[in-house]
Amino acid sequence: MARGEQISGWLFIAPALVLLGIFMIYPIIWSLWMSFQVGKGMNFSFGGFANIVRLTKDPVFIRALTNTFIFLVVQVPIMIVLALLFAAALNDQSLRFRGVFRTAIFLPCVTSLIAYSTLFKSMFSSDGVVNKGLLALHVISDPIPWLQDPFWAKVLVILAITWRWTGYNMVFYLAALQNIDRSIYEAARIDGVPAWARFRYLTIPMLKPVILFTTVISTIGTLQLFDEVYNLTGGTGGPSDATLTLSLYIYNLTFKFMPSFGYSATVSWVIVLLVGILSALQFFIARDRRPVA
Repeated sequence: MARGEQISGWLFIAPALVLLGIFMIYPIIWSLWMSFQVGKGMNFSFGGFANIVRLTKDPVFIRALTNTFIFLVVQVPIMIVLALLFAAALNDQSLRFRGVFRTAIFLPCVTSLIAYSTLFKSMFSSDGVVNKGLLALHVISDPIPWLQDPFWAKVLVILAITWRWTGYNMVFYLAALQNIDRSIYEAARIDGVPAWARFRYLTIPMLKPVILFTTVISTIGTLQLFDEVYNLTGGTGGPSDATLTLSLYIYNLTFKFMPSFGYSATVSWVIVLLVGILSALQFFIARDRRPVA
C-alpha cells in the first residue's frame, strides 16, 4: 500500500514537474550553454570564454554594473530603514486611522507600473509639480533637470523604487511585530527603558530573520532592476547611460541592438553570480554569533 501511495503521489506531481522542467530547468541550462556561444542572431558557434573576456573590455557593461551597484547600495538601505520605521509607528495600538495609513503606504506596490511611471515623469518634468513646489518654497532657484542630468536621473529612479516597494517590505515587518509578545515591551517600559532603546535593543534583534529576508529579496530585485528604468527613460537608460542597469542592457542586447544571444546570456549569468555572492554574504553577516556552550 505504501508503494502504491508513493506511485500515486509521483503521478499527481508529474505534470507540475514536467512543466517546471520545460519552462524553468531547460531554459536555465540552455542559457548557460548559450553564454559560451559567439555570433549575431541565430548564426552562433562555440566561443569558449570569449564572452567573459568581452565583459572585461565592454565599457557599457561596466557602466551598467556600476549603476546597478549604486542603486543597490543607496536605495536598499533607505528602503529597509523606512519600512522599519513605518512598521514600528503603525504598530502602535493608540494610533488612530492606522489602517488607512497602512493601506496608503502599501498601495504603491500594487499600482500599475505604467500609470505610476507616467505620473512620475509628469511630476518630475522641468515644469512639473515637484519643480514648481521647490521653486515656490525657494529651495531651488532653477528647475532641476530630473531626466536630463545623469545625477538627478539616478535620484529619480531611486525615489521611484523607494516609493513603490517600501510598503511591500513594511507589511512583512508589521506581521512580525504583531507576533511579538507585548509583555516584553511592557516590562521594558516599566523598567524605564526609553522608546529608542526598545526599538534598538528589542525590536530590531527580534526582527532579525525578517530583516534578513527583506534585505535578500530587495537585493535580488535591485540587481534585476528593469521596469522603472525602462519606463522612466523610454528604454534608453539615459541620459548617457546614467541609469542603464544590467537587466536593461540584457534586453537591449537581445531585442534592441543586433541580437547577441550568447553575450546577453553571459551578462545574465553575471546577475546570477552577484545574487548568489551577495545573498551568501548577507546570510554570513546575519549568522548567529552566540558562543556554543
